[in-house]
Amino acid sequence: MRIIIKNLQNKVPVNSKKVVKTVQKVLSSEGIKKSGEITLCFVNDRKIKELNLKYLGKNNPTDVITFDIAEPKRPDKIFADIVISTDRAIDNAGVFGTSSLYELYLYVVHGMLHLLGYDDKDARQRQIMKDRASRILTRLNIKH
Repeated sequence: MRIIIKNLQNKVPVNSKKVVKTVQKVLSSEGIKKSGEITLCFVNDRKIKELNLKYLGKNNPTDVITFDIAEPKRPDKIFADIVISTDRAIDNAGVFGTSSLYELYLYVVHGMLHLLGYDDKDARQRQIMKDRASRILTRLNIKH
């Protein structure tokens, strides 16, 4: 799996090796052995708000957006773009009493789980995603 990191912001330091390790841990935890390419792009609120409006019709910033761009004819491959707002990580760290880096890695895991078919449209689904993310972050020794 090719994993590309694009850091287009300067508020939160992005450790590319740790982000790659996080993506790999999600894939291995879920038993995924597909090949392909995943790009993670770290942006500010302005940029993620633009994408949220353009692609999801929501006129507000969000923490993470996952774009599954794989061809339907190729279920054996993963191709995706995951966009993460570091501004949301900073703000939510204050709200939840965590660190911006913890929030950043939480968004990486959350975006990956969406890519792998998890959803958070109701309370039950949100809890499942939260539990999976928590287990993965613990295995990576990423603490709030």
